[in-house]
Amino acid sequence: MEFRHLGRSGLLVSEIAYGNWITHGSQVEEDAAAACVRAALDVGITTFDTADVYAGTRAEAVLGRALKGERREGLEIFTKVYWPTGPGPNDRSLSRKHIMESINGSLRRLQVDYVDLYQAHRYDYTTPLEETMQAFADIVHSGKALYIGVSEWSASEIRAGWELAQDLKIQFVSNQPQYSALWRVIEAEVVPTSIELGVGQVVWSPIAQGVLTGKYEPGKQPPSGSRATDDKSGADFISRWLSDEVLTAVQQLKPLAEQAGLSMAQLALAWVLQNDNVSAAIIGASRPEQVRDNAKASGVKLDSDLMKAIDEALSPVTERDPAKTVSPPKRP
Repeated sequence: MEFRHLGRSGLLVSEIAYGNWITHGSQVEEDAAAACVRAALDVGITTFDTADVYAGTRAEAVLGRALKGERREGLEIFTKVYWPTGPGPNDRSLSRKHIMESINGSLRRLQVDYVDLYQAHRYDYTTPLEETMQAFADIVHSGKALYIGVSEWSASEIRAGWELAQDLKIQFVSNQPQYSALWRVIEAEVVPTSIELGVGQVVWSPIAQGVLTGKYEPGKQPPSGSRATDDKSGADFISRWLSDEVLTAVQQLKPLAEQAGLSMAQLALAWVLQNDNVSAAIIGASRPEQVRDNAKASGVKLDSDLMKAIDEALSPVTERDPAKTVSPPKRP
């Protein structure tokens, strides 16, 4: 496993990170989740990403139990705040009240004294940014989080948050966007701004919900037990990629992966890691063998001809519009 700096910070993270968005506490049983975490540790993954909202707060608790007993100094644990975690009007958003209550809940469920990275899960248009950043600063200064990051913020939002962080003397080091060979909306604006400010990308869905594995084929029903057939595991999220046009384009990557000696998943992960602004690519898994296969993408270098061939195959179905980086206009 190779490591990269998280943005311009001194923190090193495994370039393949393990995330439990729609697996722990929902898609897979706890024993299987623990086996996947163990597999991640065994292949050298030290960076683990979760969020308070995942599986209605259960995902954090499952991860906390799976990592219990591990040397805390050898782990980088990330979590997030924004989406609803309860029925009340203040059980959501980036208000000071919700942030302060959420960090305490996350630490309790994760069974740790601090998280390495605390992330704003979306931009909150209903709360003054100054209020949000002051709450984050107080959390950092109290030792409950070491660094601050965001998820799916636009370039202008990242810049505004970063500038406030400088005034508050805290390190705003990362953004967590969707990014894959099919979804490249961050490249035009978010990445250049992030490079300027020293913000690294911790990308989610680098395999496009599994579509870039090639297991979904045009004109055929999705494989039994796959994400596309499981309402609990995010079938709605994958539906955008299941058109015959997209699936036909993805099938063109199979011979390219074979020539490179890579699985399709490894090719997809290696592709995002060619972007120097990517600090880590988050993988999810329901079986340990998926973790082991994905981890082999670490350190893989794709030559320029292969990168060009991937672009040519996917160009007709690739999304690049920077306006696709959006947060809810109202409190969720």
